[in-house]
Amino acid sequence: MRTMINLIVLGACLFLSTAAIAQDEQETYIYTTYFYCDVAQQDRADEIFESIDKPLYEAAFKDGAITGWGWLAHHTGGKWRRAQYHTAGSVEQLLAAQEAVGEKREEVDDSGEFGKICNSHDDYIWRGVTGNGGNLLATARGAVGLSAYYVCDAREAAADEIVKSVFAPIYDAHVSQGKLTSWGWAEHIVGGKYRRLATMTAADWPSLFAARASILEASDDSELGDIFADICDSHADYMWEIRHENP
Repeated sequence: MRTMINLIVLGACLFLSTAAIAQDEQETYIYTTYFYCDVAQQDRADEIFESIDKPLYEAAFKDGAITGWGWLAHHTGGKWRRAQYHTAGSVEQLLAAQEAVGEKREEVDDSGEFGKICNSHDDYIWRGVTGNGGNLLATARGAVGLSAYYVCDAREAAADEIVKSVFAPIYDAHVSQGKLTSWGWAEHIVGGKYRRLATMTAADWPSLFAARASILEASDDSELGDIFADICDSHADYMWEIRHENP
């Protein structure tokens, strides 16, 4: 029975994904660098980012080179301690902005202090699939966020369609009721083992986890939800403090 359902979902996925691509005129790509930092000095890394990097990303946003950017601080989760992201309408624009900001940064700071504190990192490029309002970054986000990084099998495109059909209405309802500030779902383009990224944000941790519990309860009896769990059968959770972002 499950095999038959999987075939139906995959068949529907081929049609829906083609239609979505045809209708999507404003794609969002996200370049995220996840940093491993010295915990004893990571607050100093925040100070360096705010004084040196933040103005550069603000300028790139103002000039239209990027459509958004942010700086996240680890609260709970794995080994990533900080994350910096910027967004654009294509991978080419992402890379061009990264190179331009990097060159300007070298002009204003060649001390290497940040690199000594956060001396390794993982890079990912994501493409926004859906989110509140149908867009991964449709609105400003809350002060805190929960991200789930999924490992999925070859049926991952079917998982996208399940998110759109089953989970999106539930998430959207929580946003419209003020229980969440935003949510999003993104697919892997370049990077490590994680194939999908789910995000949700809220004003504070109690609000975020109350919404999370409500969402899990609302989706608990979904048969398609069981198929999703079979496709993306493992994940890593991170709790992030959203220190800076624009918009």
